[in-house]
Amino acid sequence: MSTTPLTADLPLRLAERRPRVVVLGDAILDGWLSGECRRLCREAPAPVLEVRSDACAPGGAGNSAANLAALGATAELVTVVGDDPDGRRLVTALRDCGVSTARVLVEPGRRTVAKRRLVAGEQLVARLDEGDVGPPRERAADLAALVLRAAADADAILVADYGLGVCCPEVLDALFDHRDELPPLVVDAHDLRPWARVRPDLVTPNASEAAALLDDGLAEGLTASADPTDAERRVAAVERARAELLLACGAGAAVVTLDRVGAVLLAGPDPEEHPAHRTWAEPAPESHANGAGDTFVATMTAAVATGLPLATAVELAQLAADVVVRRPATSVCTAVELAERLGRNGPVDADHLARLVAEHRAAGRRIVFTNGCFDVLHRGHVAYLNQAKRLGDVLVVAVNDDAGVTRLKGPDRPVNPAVDRAAVLAALSCVDHVVVFPEDTPAALLERLRPDVYVKGGDYTAQMLAEAGLVRRLGGEVRILDYVPDHSTSAVIARIRSGEAVR
Repeated sequence: MSTTPLTADLPLRLAERRPRVVVLGDAILDGWLSGECRRLCREAPAPVLEVRSDACAPGGAGNSAANLAALGATAELVTVVGDDPDGRRLVTALRDCGVSTARVLVEPGRRTVAKRRLVAGEQLVARLDEGDVGPPRERAADLAALVLRAAADADAILVADYGLGVCCPEVLDALFDHRDELPPLVVDAHDLRPWARVRPDLVTPNASEAAALLDDGLAEGLTASADPTDAERRVAAVERARAELLLACGAGAAVVTLDRVGAVLLAGPDPEEHPAHRTWAEPAPESHANGAGDTFVATMTAAVATGLPLATAVELAQLAADVVVRRPATSVCTAVELAERLGRNGPVDADHLARLVAEHRAAGRRIVFTNGCFDVLHRGHVAYLNQAKRLGDVLVVAVNDDAGVTRLKGPDRPVNPAVDRAAVLAALSCVDHVVVFPEDTPAALLERLRPDVYVKGGDYTAQMLAEAGLVRRLGGEVRILDYVPDHSTSAVIARIRSGEAVR
């Protein structure tokens, strides 16, 4: 599992490439009737909502398509709507978002699926769901033909299957019959079992959707609980279920989203070749989570469509979801917003870091510390930083400054300056704080921060670390994590200089 450096200009470069993505699935009209509740009605002890505004946005597959367009992709939606006011309102909203609706099938007599929320202030009072579900009554074959024509020159296909009928047997048959001709296929479905025979490249179940694919023993560990070790328990459950999960949905890779915990990427059936990659989400109110999953999947698909590695794609997806989850309604993350979110994290100075660590410790959080040059971020770095984060609550990464790298590695290093190396690390969701230090060893930082765990990669031993004794005297522990062979920075640089292709 390789990775591409996460820099602030990456979303903008992604937008410049404008990948063409076909979105297939159930489009929904999301609506909000907002106002104030100041009294109860006479007929019953029910609140009276005095409506001040009536807003709407594309939901379901429509929201996925809108997010793709906001990121700069060329998004084309294949779906079914009714020839009714809600259908016309939905198509207009999609066009306003920059989504192509040329292959939206309009069915006379069908009621478009709509979900309207009654909101008093910021409080959701009720939701009104209406519309017809099920495949098109007489035009399922036309829908299947639309999908295949749209996919002919696409860079990726994103399926948003909410089980409302658009992804009918005729559509699945068409995709199955032409599977070898299709671009990368990403499936986000409430029920992934019907998709197994189509062999998706990537599936994105949430915890309950993944649990539905597994036997009771494996599924039990995926559910959330009040246990303080809940996050690690759930992540471990996903990793244990890797083989069964991929087999059940027929996929080459899976990203299991675990709400506030983040997401876990299983990039293939072999955990040795493709260690699980976890992201960490920024917690937000549950009431703001509406549509964040659509943003996550759309961003990941856009990244996959441009050829970015899965680990990079899932990190971008997590950052985009963190942007929209702060908003109370269905929303999109633009390329500019994603770039700003990537660029806002940078190194902090030692004084500021000491204050931050003191606050974390006062809150009962376990501090993990590691250090290195991180000159060219590679798979080994990403794997071990993910492992390091899982040893505690807060991961601090100390980066050698440029003069320090030259002293340690030679006059032709670093390849990347400290500010860039720190920015790349800070963009990883597993990294909480980055600091640049001028000394040859992090001893001064260790003495000041007194971490609970000091971590190094598997190309070291505890005996090789001069700082190990200091950490233990300060009451911390030293951990040496797994080593990923043939993924050292020196090996990467040597391969670049020799012009050797990656096999």
